[in-house]
Amino acid sequence: MEALARLGVDLYPHEFARTHTVDELVGTFGARSRDELELERIEATTAGRILAIRSFGKAIFLVISDGRSRLQVYLRQDSLPERDFQVARLLDLGDFVGASGRLFRTRTDEFTLWGSSLTFLAKCLVPLPEKWHGLQDIEIRYRQRYLDLIVNPDSRRVFEARSATLAALRAFLDARGYLEVETPMMQVLAGGALARPFVTHHFALDMKLYLRIAPELYLKRLLVGGLERVYEINRNFRNEGISTQHNPEFTMLEFYQSYSNYLELMDMTEQMLSEVAVKVTGGEEVGFCGHRLSFRPPYRRLAMRPAVCEEASRRLGRPVEERECRDLKAARALARALGVPIEPAMGPGKITAEIFEALWEPQLIQPTFVYDFPTEVSPLSKQRPDDPDTVERFELYAGGFELANAFSELNDPAEQRRRFEQQLRQREGGDEEAHQMDEDYILALEHGMPPAGGEGIGVDRLVMVLTDSRSIRDVILFPLMRPRKE
Repeated sequence: MEALARLGVDLYPHEFARTHTVDELVGTFGARSRDELELERIEATTAGRILAIRSFGKAIFLVISDGRSRLQVYLRQDSLPERDFQVARLLDLGDFVGASGRLFRTRTDEFTLWGSSLTFLAKCLVPLPEKWHGLQDIEIRYRQRYLDLIVNPDSRRVFEARSATLAALRAFLDARGYLEVETPMMQVLAGGALARPFVTHHFALDMKLYLRIAPELYLKRLLVGGLERVYEINRNFRNEGISTQHNPEFTMLEFYQSYSNYLELMDMTEQMLSEVAVKVTGGEEVGFCGHRLSFRPPYRRLAMRPAVCEEASRRLGRPVEERECRDLKAARALARALGVPIEPAMGPGKITAEIFEALWEPQLIQPTFVYDFPTEVSPLSKQRPDDPDTVERFELYAGGFELANAFSELNDPAEQRRRFEQQLRQREGGDEEAHQMDEDYILALEHGMPPAGGEGIGVDRLVMVLTDSRSIRDVILFPLMRPRKE
């Protein structure tokens, strides 16, 4: 760097005008033959990061990249201004340079830019990871994502697929008359899901605020206001453990449709994910963790309690009846017999849900709807007319974990108050994830909300499946990490 400065080189110039990106040159002209390039004599100016340098005295070969494609640049002493060649001798791996020249093919048929000028653009002061083996250290890949993107092309492809997934979800909903909206991420009450929130404080108003765990209650207020189809793609925050499937900050798509219900949303979800898979991967089948998943409709459908009885019967070698999932004493006994850990405050509905997750979740590889949940674990869902202990709710599983959660929305303010009061009793019993009372939301319902269906889709998990990524950290650019120990 000091040697470049002595030459009068601007180490960090303000701009550089390109005629083409590296990717554009490779994509547009990379297939041309030697004779075609010689005949056309295509002039170009491009720029990128140096990933390789080979020096042969009076000739230097560089490989530069724009992060998407790579291009060889040939620099000859007799073809460059004297100072440009002096600069070329001082280059390091990782430096950014711009080059102008004409395209040709070398004697080994390498597509190359024969440089007529060289411009220094930025200095790399820290050695890049070893180029042949990429960046293998998982912690460094997550902690210093920029290095991962420089040397691991597959990582860039994952995040391009993530962007394509978001675009495809938006296009699907926009085409069906949905309005994209934004709702508060700091809330007076953390509602819309059963989870432990992050807490912060607003000093000017001297009030406690929560980072949202879900946008649901605000989106349903919009249904009250007459916006019949709304959706939001944004961050949720949950103060819980970190795993291959969980990050405290994650991206959700939530959408709500007036005059709809959970059965209609099942059909819509099948169509949505089929279209998204085709747009992102080119087909309805994707590879994930050694399996071939098909997003081609229709998907398998399992009612929760009958599914629990079926698998419990198989494992215990005796018939298990649905009443055992509805009676507290019998549900506790069933959980003990199956070796499923439960908490003393859990009711039969919560115990049934725990048993289902333990017995079924790992084997739900192909897209599967699990529907008709216990009312106890669904405080915002509408009950089935023929069974008050069951709500019209489904979760979509694929790859062995939950991708989506949806239900027919509870719009009876008196019943909603009763559910919140039940959640408060669970909270007093030690359940920190139980829902709080939200008087303002009940007031909104008292103004009248039409029948509706609503759904949330975990975008990060969906991208995991579509890109065959084993961990949620692989699909989040900057996942939460502990501070590095010095």
